[in-house]
Amino acid sequence: MTPRVLFASIAASAALAFAAPGSAAAQQPAVADSAIRCVVCHTSQRDALTEGIHVQHGITCVTCHGGDPTSRTMATAHGSGFRGKLSKIATAQLCASCHSDPNKMRQYGLQTDQFAEYRTSKHGQLLLVQHNNDAPTCTDCHEAHVIYPPDDARSRVYPTNIPGTCARCHSDTQLMAKYHLPTTQLAEFRRSAHGVALFQEQNFAAPTCIGCHGAHSALPPKVNEIGEVCGRCHELVAQEFSKGPHAAAVAAGKLPACLGCHSNHGTERVPADSIVHTCDRCHSANSKIHEMGVELQRRVIDATSDMQSAQRAVGELSLAGRRVTDYEFRYQTALTSYLQIGQVQHSLDLTQLDQLGRQVRSISVDLGNAAETAAEQRWEHKLILAPVWFLALSALALGWLALRSIKRAKRSGGAED
Repeated sequence: MTPRVLFASIAASAALAFAAPGSAAAQQPAVADSAIRCVVCHTSQRDALTEGIHVQHGITCVTCHGGDPTSRTMATAHGSGFRGKLSKIATAQLCASCHSDPNKMRQYGLQTDQFAEYRTSKHGQLLLVQHNNDAPTCTDCHEAHVIYPPDDARSRVYPTNIPGTCARCHSDTQLMAKYHLPTTQLAEFRRSAHGVALFQEQNFAAPTCIGCHGAHSALPPKVNEIGEVCGRCHELVAQEFSKGPHAAAVAAGKLPACLGCHSNHGTERVPADSIVHTCDRCHSANSKIHEMGVELQRRVIDATSDMQSAQRAVGELSLAGRRVTDYEFRYQTALTSYLQIGQVQHSLDLTQLDQLGRQVRSISVDLGNAAETAAEQRWEHKLILAPVWFLALSALALGWLALRSIKRAKRSGGAED
């Protein structure tokens, strides 16, 4: 049997198999008609006929690779218009041929500027300008044949998968050594406040790599852009920061905004008892700024202690059997003021911090007093019940003694008889 006849025979058998009742191909005849013959040889791509967002919209092998899928011979199937395996540049251009076309994308509500953004990115400059194949193209981040939508947990660009997708290159020590880049970003991010929120709390509002660097336009923020990038999420903090003296230092290029106190990939909350230490990284220990840091730290520590006391008081009131709805409402009011302290401290406005601190302290004291009153009443109830218990135990003791006397008398009477 010649290769041409063998190919035709296998293709025909495959078509029958895929078209069997109940099969995915039978449910999608357009896919079977145009691509069944391709997977006769390219068996590893068989899933692409039934899974992914592209096949759902009729995008098959021939759409991207060309050729004639209806042919019964390999020569004609790979004949005119066949593109075969695409280079990285050709892949980006091919994806853009659809994804940059508003007439094709508007029905799905997809943006059409991805390729334009990619051209401006570090990745795009490396690939499209320098022809450096170390740079990723579309299929490196989105897969090539089975592409899932971003809200599918199997997608490489699902929120919890994005850091791992970026790390496929950025954790490669040999690859990153060529560009003098670190490879610790993913490990740092997992430990960060953002990483904990994303991976442990499943909070998809937490930023991933693309939240700060962009997706198709991936670039590290410049020093004078860092505050704007962080401020997209931390709006209230950014507003307070703009009122303080640090804002002028940022504008003058002397301070990298948020990174003056926080790290980038390992973003952490500065503990209340570490504020002075953080200030002293830039300011001398005998300066007025140091003293301001001491005052700021004291206010934050006091407010934190008051919040902890308020939380304990609500717990004690609950254990005492009190209805705690009103107490919990007051606690939430205190918590609101406390969270505002976390924002206002970025302005270094001690007067406003004092006002918020007094609000927290007032509610904390009230809740503490209520808890103490409840505890005193519990002891009073116990004291009131003490005589009752004493009388009850005394009655039991007397009854036991009486019963014992009766039994003893009966035994004595029986002995005399």
